Amino acid sequence: MRNLLTHKLTFATACLALVVILLGAFTRLADAGLGCPDWPGCYGHLSVPTTDHALLKAEELFPGQEVVAAKAWPEMIHRYFAGALGLMVFLICFLLIKYKEEVKGMTPLAVGLGGLIIFQALLGMWTVTLGLWPVTVMGHLLGGFITLNLLWYITLRLRDREFDFHQHELKGLVKIAMIVVIAQIFLGGWTSSNYAAIICTDFPTCQGSLFPPMDFMSAFQLWGHGVTNYEFGILGNDARVTIQWTHRLGAYITIAVLMFMLFKVWQYKRFRKTLKVIAALLAIQVILGISNVLFSIPMPIALAHNGVAVLLLLSLVTLFHTMSLPKESFIRGAENE
Repeated sequence: MRNLLTHKLTFATACLALVVILLGAFTRLADAGLGCPDWPGCYGHLSVPTTDHALLKAEELFPGQEVVAAKAWPEMIHRYFAGALGLMVFLICFLLIKYKEEVKGMTPLAVGLGGLIIFQALLGMWTVTLGLWPVTVMGHLLGGFITLNLLWYITLRLRDREFDFHQHELKGLVKIAMIVVIAQIFLGGWTSSNYAAIICTDFPTCQGSLFPPMDFMSAFQLWGHGVTNYEFGILGNDARVTIQWTHRLGAYITIAVLMFMLFKVWQYKRFRKTLKVIAALLAIQVILGISNVLFSIPMPIALAHNGVAVLLLLSLVTLFHTMSLPKESFIRGAENE
């Protein structure tokens, strides 16, 4: 019963993590990342100040800064959900460690997950206090993806805890595919945090050229630029073009790696259901990426682009886990290779 409860709790927490990621994407796309200039509150309050007294206090604490509720609320709602996620993650870690004899091998995952969620909270704070510094914004985005996928992997492990895990011959290839997708998510986060998503409005060219003028040194400078506010970006045209162009190159590499993986793993019939999902998500993601460029990052398409990236990585994690299961765990008749 305890194992079943932990499995259900972990699944629910993974669903909440997905919601937090989408709320974070909406906050970022709505340019509401600095909707509240302080952390964890908002203008010195636990909620967005709306009353005359609260607004007066906000003016005293942050003189010259106007409270814009339309930007403050998305930021605070994201924080509320993220706070709830943190509490649920700590509960999961506690249960996994307390019942470590019943869920063998999960303690390192629990410790890693707990450490990750603490670091995520710090990144959330630094994102605000460092004025949307691209390194923290990108790190916060990537950390959210990793948190969700670690929760999902733990959910799968708890569900199939009665099976003995083994190494499939193509498991390493799936691991490479996951690393490539994570690297592409990193590039996507860097593109978004540097406001380089709309620098090219044409495809497959960028500003009318397949190889436009670029500035790699400025584009991937990870240290600070001596400013306190990075909202709307500070990089020049060539640097932003470089980031967008590199993200596109990463997309081509990701497509090639995933297609190769799909081709190699397809020979094993018991994995084909998951492979079809991966192929469909990959096709949708390509269409969404091109649509983002051609239609200048409309909110629904941009959110979908983030969501499908999450689902694509989750499907790879699912395939990775499934490859650890023995044939006996599959429905008889669909296991023949």
